[in-house]
Amino acid sequence: MTSQDFLLSDAEVAQFIVNGYHVVEPDLAAGLNESIAAQLDGLESNPGDAITDSIPELLQVLEHAEVRGVLVSLLGPDFEVQSHRHWHCKPAGSGGMQWHQDGTNNRDLRLNRFLGLYYPRDVTPDMGPTVIVPGTQYRNAPTDRMATYTNIRGQIPLTVKAGTIAFTHYDLWHGTAANRSSMPRHMIKFLFRRTQDNDTPTWKHQAGATDVPTDRNNRDRATDPKNILTFGNPIGVSQSDHYKERAIRRQVWDYLVGEGELKAIDG
Repeated sequence: MTSQDFLLSDAEVAQFIVNGYHVVEPDLAAGLNESIAAQLDGLESNPGDAITDSIPELLQVLEHAEVRGVLVSLLGPDFEVQSHRHWHCKPAGSGGMQWHQDGTNNRDLRLNRFLGLYYPRDVTPDMGPTVIVPGTQYRNAPTDRMATYTNIRGQIPLTVKAGTIAFTHYDLWHGTAANRSSMPRHMIKFLFRRTQDNDTPTWKHQAGATDVPTDRNNRDRATDPKNILTFGNPIGVSQSDHYKERAIRRQVWDYLVGEGELKAIDG
């Protein structure tokens, strides 16, 4: 199978715009996750950007057709795998990490870049999973203020199977829980970047996908992009915040389908 077989649907793209993440479980080669995890266990120091030089098998994860299908869908066929990548290891008994964003939140309407978080070993609740807060990618908050937050309504711990990759918007709020287990928790972070603006959708787009009625009665069960973009509210923000987010989402959608002019968002 090729990446074309794994392109996202209109609904999946809309859900990424709203929630800021998309999780896949690619059918990787037998033994690949176990081999990578064992090699990570044996590393004596963190090689930083050179992690793929230390463990070349990681490149097989990036080359998988399902992984490439997501990247083509959201970043276009000429996407770039950036040189920065990092091994995040939470040793047994290590504490949690405060909420943060990986970059300055500038409400990126172009969806120019995002992260790929690969987990070579099963992550259980006691292993210090990455914790994300869906829908926060368009919210500005200084890191020192975020450091005072504890649990946030709607947060999701990434308790996942070995081989899972979580694609997350670059500005999505995230942190980690404490590792109370006896096993190290491994995660490899990759960065991906758009190189060209879209002039047409690069996923499995259906013409007229947003030419449907607004359906308030089924807003919590929406399966079409228009209603997902209109009603999605993963952490239950106020009406004032929600209408601003809806404006941002629609601009992101229009940009991805190659239509519309990007405008500043006030507030």
